[in-house]
Amino acid sequence: MKLRSLRVENQPQLMIIPMIDIIFFLLVFFMMSTLYMVEQHTIPVNLPQAAASQQDKPQSINVTVLENGNVMFNMEEMPVNLLAKRVNLELGKQSDTVFILRGDKQVPYGQVIAVLDELKLSGAQRVAVAVEKVR
Repeated sequence: MKLRSLRVENQPQLMIIPMIDIIFFLLVFFMMSTLYMVEQHTIPVNLPQAAASQQDKPQSINVTVLENGNVMFNMEEMPVNLLAKRVNLELGKQSDTVFILRGDKQVPYGQVIAVLDELKLSGAQRVAVAVEKVR
């Protein structure tokens, strides 16, 4: 009779706090590891700085004005007069496409505005200008 009462008193306890710590550790580990898996394919450009900036949207197309004045649509070089046709083609595929205008800070202001004007005239409703955040 004495043995039975000892067994009842010494039941194991389930410690949930260490399990919660391990789950949070795994969550943070997987979140941090997925951040380094994203690879961004853009052309290196010396961007101007701005205090208020936000990151790119997932469905976006980069339009870059290089330091020598050439225009790049994603990763291919094209003249400014063909830019409108290419923008119309992309808008035909997906109408809510965001165009990110990236202009080198050494490029004259007028060239960047000419590219922006071509984007707007070709029907692009969502155009953003890329800048670097002030540190």
